[in-house]
Amino acid sequence: MLYASTRGGSPAVSSAQAIVEGLAPDGGLYTMNPADLPKLDLSALLDLAYPALAAKVLAALLPDFSEPEAKALVEKAYQDKFSTPLITPLTDTGSDLFLELYHGPTSAFKDVALCLLPWLMTASAAKLGNREDILILTATSGDTGKAALEGFRDVDGIRILVFYPRDGVSAVQRAQMVTQAGRNVKVCAVEGNFDDAQSGVKQIFETVHDGLSSANSINIGRLVPQVVYYFAAYAAAVRSGRIAAGEPLNFCVPTGNFGDILAGYLAGELGLPVGKLICASNANDVLTDFIRTGRYDRRRPFHKTLSPSMDILISSNLERLLYLLSEGDSALVASLMAQLKQDGWYQVPDALLEKIQSRFEAFCCDDAATVAAIRQVWNEQHYLIDTHTAVGWQAVEAFGRDKGPTVILSTASPYKFPGAVCAALGLACDGDEFAGMEAIERSTGVAMPSNLRGLRDRAVLHTDCVAPADMTAYVLEKKAEPTWNL
Repeated sequence: MLYASTRGGSPAVSSAQAIVEGLAPDGGLYTMNPADLPKLDLSALLDLAYPALAAKVLAALLPDFSEPEAKALVEKAYQDKFSTPLITPLTDTGSDLFLELYHGPTSAFKDVALCLLPWLMTASAAKLGNREDILILTATSGDTGKAALEGFRDVDGIRILVFYPRDGVSAVQRAQMVTQAGRNVKVCAVEGNFDDAQSGVKQIFETVHDGLSSANSINIGRLVPQVVYYFAAYAAAVRSGRIAAGEPLNFCVPTGNFGDILAGYLAGELGLPVGKLICASNANDVLTDFIRTGRYDRRRPFHKTLSPSMDILISSNLERLLYLLSEGDSALVASLMAQLKQDGWYQVPDALLEKIQSRFEAFCCDDAATVAAIRQVWNEQHYLIDTHTAVGWQAVEAFGRDKGPTVILSTASPYKFPGAVCAALGLACDGDEFAGMEAIERSTGVAMPSNLRGLRDRAVLHTDCVAPADMTAYVLEKKAEPTWNL
């Protein structure tokens, strides 16, 4: 299986090359040919422990890695990193199914992929005989940054530079990043929103072609590990008796960049009985409108919300879905992306929209509904959720609970967004998110993740801030420095 650019202007490459490069030279995203996707034997997967399950999925999608190689990488990547051997446990509250993706070292779902990506990248570089240092360049809307920094910290042969929107992340998320230690890490704020940061990073890739890769989900090595936990959730639902093997299972995914929900689509293409994929958005509802109408229009107000990791108007991974559902029509994808860049919108053909709507539904909610969801789930189910999971819960309410069992992807610990959780629970924190974390723990008895405890008192190590127009110059300057001394 080779990986082609979604835009058709670059040669197809091996899975190892796609991981090392991150973004295709023509600006497209490396994606498998839909006809090449294998079907996995579901019956052989349901009783596997997470590393063995991950090995089968990774070997199917990244053919440069055998099952034994993939299993060894997974075991090394996750060893002593997660607070549960299940990695992504499925919690059944009696009313809802929550797939808990936040038990890793930074308390967000990005850990599942970003603990593994450094191992995949160094192994891929070795397979290609690449001995040059790699600079990982990443834009974050909040969680990717810290998870990538933690995953790549002190990895030989790799440096990582993370851009985040200066005023577009929570205080906890910012503190996690700017206190990050490591001899190979650099963090820089951007005077703008996430779309400014992400567009700047894409521009840098188009300008600087040597020695760069990405830890965003534009990198197929970031996306593929996320496919695994859909299989893990399904297997857990079968073992618990919630569904029978072979019965469809719906998944609701709070998403902004469309990577996490695209992983669910890929799981379905590999043979997992996925019912509907429910796309949950906050007030930045560009994906809701797109799935309902086929018109993607980023020309709308940008809202800073209580679920900042979804504050995105340019959803990069949607490009991969268009390529896959159009059966590899790179000319169509390239024209749509060019129109988006030039005019700010595009409309997909009716036949393609019909395919999208056969697999996806979409709903959105505002901040008031987000807070209400946190309060209602705690009061009725005694289960504590974060703001992004709350958006997902509201989407399931709108979707309807009479349409079969639905798993809600719980993408972050509620302790990462204590202001909103305190507001929902009626706890006073006076705008101090760190005091809010302590108030939540006292009131609910739900333990604070150890990686967040004491975060307030850690030394700030990164203070750089640039305008979007200066990002390329900043990267070139840092790339030329022989060492990074904090």
